[in-house]
Amino acid sequence: MTASAKIKWSIFTVLAACVAAAALSAWPQWAAPRAPKRYTVQVKATYPHDPQAFTQGLAFHDGVLYEGTGQYGASSIRRVALPSGEVERNQPISALYFGEGITILGDKLYQLTWVNQVGFVYDVETFERVGTFRYSGEGWGLTHDGKRLIMSNGSERIAFLDPQTYEVVRTIRVRSEGRPIVRLNELEWVDGEIWANVWYEDRIARIDPDDGDVVGWIDASGIYPAAQRGPDDVLNGIAYDDASGRLILTGKNWPMLYEVEVVPQRE
Repeated sequence: MTASAKIKWSIFTVLAACVAAAALSAWPQWAAPRAPKRYTVQVKATYPHDPQAFTQGLAFHDGVLYEGTGQYGASSIRRVALPSGEVERNQPISALYFGEGITILGDKLYQLTWVNQVGFVYDVETFERVGTFRYSGEGWGLTHDGKRLIMSNGSERIAFLDPQTYEVVRTIRVRSEGRPIVRLNELEWVDGEIWANVWYEDRIARIDPDDGDVVGWIDASGIYPAAQRGPDDVLNGIAYDDASGRLILTGKNWPMLYEVEVVPQRE
């Protein structure tokens, strides 16, 4: 190789490296997978929970706990008193619908349904239905980041929706060390991350909302052992109160609500 060719090759190599670095910056999903951190939970307090509540969504609003339940003929939205666990307000939905995730943005409570491709909008104080919205595919989990609704559909994809038009603004594909994570169920926005139950698993994924990377896994298997519950009574309920830092977990047909603290898992 001539000196001129060597110079040209060196320039090409530098340019190629710059382009690659720019691509990685612009497209973070091309970057090397991040190793997620490992966590577990410590139970701080327990509260009664309706053991007939097939929990599909859990959320705090102004320090008050709300719940969405599923099953045909038993789906509802509820306001739950703590520490008694008493259901203060209960609004059933038609037996035609299987209720799924809920979230509260502003003065409105949003509820998904499983296969009907329709969601319901309620006044959060009165539970009066004030609207509906449509979406494609199944409805599973729902949360928000203060600006957009964030929705899962049972796949590795999470969609961000405009709360006025319900149009999909963008989607992310959830990966843990490069592998897709499916069956993403109940969602919660926690300090800039999306936390997601994984259906039929006693762990919660902590997801970077920018690129879909799982940055942490929370092992919650110790709070209500699987041997004490039915096959469908899985972990599925995350409520975080950002004002107080209070974190509540529960599951489908679980008899208790668990106030927990997330701590690093010991090696």
